Amino acid sequence: MKIITGTSNQPFAQKVAEHCFVDLVPADLNRFNDGEICVEVKENIRGKDVFLVNSTCSPVNESLMELLIMIDTAKRSSARRITAVIPYYGYARQDRKSASRTPITAKLVADLLTKAGADRILTMDLHAGQIQGFFDIPVDDLTSRIVFAKDIESKINKEEGCVFVSPDAGGAVRARKFADMFHGDIAIVDKRRPRAGVAEVMALIGDVKGKHAVLVDDIVDSGGTLCKAADAILEAGALSVRAYITHGVLSNGAQKKIDASNLQELVISDSIPYTGNVTKIRQVSVAPLFGEAMRRITNEESVSSLFQ
Repeated sequence: MKIITGTSNQPFAQKVAEHCFVDLVPADLNRFNDGEICVEVKENIRGKDVFLVNSTCSPVNESLMELLIMIDTAKRSSARRITAVIPYYGYARQDRKSASRTPITAKLVADLLTKAGADRILTMDLHAGQIQGFFDIPVDDLTSRIVFAKDIESKINKEEGCVFVSPDAGGAVRARKFADMFHGDIAIVDKRRPRAGVAEVMALIGDVKGKHAVLVDDIVDSGGTLCKAADAILEAGALSVRAYITHGVLSNGAQKKIDASNLQELVISDSIPYTGNVTKIRQVSVAPLFGEAMRRITNEESVSSLFQ
């Protein structure tokens, strides 16, 4: 196994390497004066099982281009198998035509990764499960649910009752999977978007009165929907509201919104680097989960059994 990291999330890659008891392969990732990316691997990877770790987070386009160049570098260095490890898969929200003349960028990114030479994709909590079908190569879509469940268990008194809330109808399956683990109930926030980037809560479907509510989702971006959902849940009689969300994009002043909101706390994974110091935002690591999945891929063991 050889692990090479890009620049988007190096602390995460270091944790993964430590879990796998290997050192990161030294590599130079430089920029020419005009911004072009140049990659040079400083160790022989011929015939090796190579894992390239890079989240396609902000700056998204640079991170994606860096990953594509890393894949091409490994391919031209005669790696036996190239696995692109993408903790956060950017452009996943553009997974279908939302209007008459719009792209399906998640499919475009899948084609780029495949054409560059990736043999396998390892990612977590894709925004839409059907994105796996955009690839003609194997895709392992891990879930943060197991890591989050352990944290939830230590924070919430299950005897008082808990309900898992999806901030939209599309995430109801995710909320149900959490609820099954805790023998709890689910609720759904009915919202509409009058314009791009703006959400309005219309109604709360489900009973949250007298229970601890846990909002679960894959991405928190501006935080507006999350804060409004927390208000609606508390107005419906919930004892408390926490949020567990895999990918903390946290753009456009999201941290300040969340700190001033009625949320008790927001827990995110380290799929995207978080450098803030907001009291209400806490990060838990999914690096050991990725490390274990990578170890199993190298040893040709089952990855799905991780979640049983």
